[in-house]
Amino acid sequence: MSAPTAPTEDRASSAPPPGTKESPGSSKRVPLSAIARRRSLTGWSFIIPAAALIVLVNFWPMIQALFLSLQTGRGTRLTWAEPLWLNYQRLFEDETFRLTLSTTFIYLIIQVPIMLTIAMVLANLLNAPWLRWKGFWRTAIFLPCAVGLVSYALVFRQIFATDGLANDLLIKFGLLDANVNWLGQTGTARMVIILGLLWRWTGYNMIFFLAALQNIDRSTLEAARVDGANGFKTFWYVTMPQLKPIILLCAILSTNGTLQMFDESFNLTNGGPGNTTMTVSHYLYNVSFRNSPNFGYAAAISYAILIIVAILAAIQMKVGDKRD
Repeated sequence: MSAPTAPTEDRASSAPPPGTKESPGSSKRVPLSAIARRRSLTGWSFIIPAAALIVLVNFWPMIQALFLSLQTGRGTRLTWAEPLWLNYQRLFEDETFRLTLSTTFIYLIIQVPIMLTIAMVLANLLNAPWLRWKGFWRTAIFLPCAVGLVSYALVFRQIFATDGLANDLLIKFGLLDANVNWLGQTGTARMVIILGLLWRWTGYNMIFFLAALQNIDRSTLEAARVDGANGFKTFWYVTMPQLKPIILLCAILSTNGTLQMFDESFNLTNGGPGNTTMTVSHYLYNVSFRNSPNFGYAAAISYAILIIVAILAAIQMKVGDKRD
């Protein structure tokens, strides 16, 4: 006697056809393409307002600045330059711009490698299992990042004043015979700015390195020790390759920040003596607001900074991001 087939047929007839899905709470069958379209529209409804805000706040001012860089005149009385690239041509003839650009690159070349090296050393020390009071040391080293830029610049200005704490301590310990005008000489003034940058930003980069070190696979380090590698070889050949992405990130961020540096130059030395400690961003501010306002030329300077940052970031990506 054969089994009845009616229930099987009923189940087959009740199953949704391929390419459809039953809508929750109803027996109506909705095509999968409609569900995918609905999900896509929901996603775009969240993305479009944020994207529009980013375009309005970031990219639209950049486009306005580009048009502004093609104009000349004082204050709001601007006309289109003849030729349009007149402001960019002026950059190559401006001695103050060349001086501020070279000064900025001095800060970049000296400060960034030293800062990243110190940050890496501190991160390895704070990641050591034998170190006690790790929370205290991490907080103490990172704390300068929480200090306002203007505040710490003014503190450093007082410390390195002619009658400041630095001279008093150095004379007391017999390292100096007389007070030094730290902020009144080009070499020492630049050194004070670099010291301020190191004090302010080393802890910031150290946090990135420390987070990366804590995510390294411990089995790779143990394998290196089993193979007989000492501490330095383990760090150089095992740890460093795994830190390359974060080192590249910190290098790009530090380069970008140094090329746009303003507070230290403005508050510590006011660009002196003789504009020899002034950064490009400080010069841009003077052209825009301190001297007779020339917004067109200032916009050209801002685009010069943008181009330099983009070129250096591309070089760092090309050199540092070598994937196997």
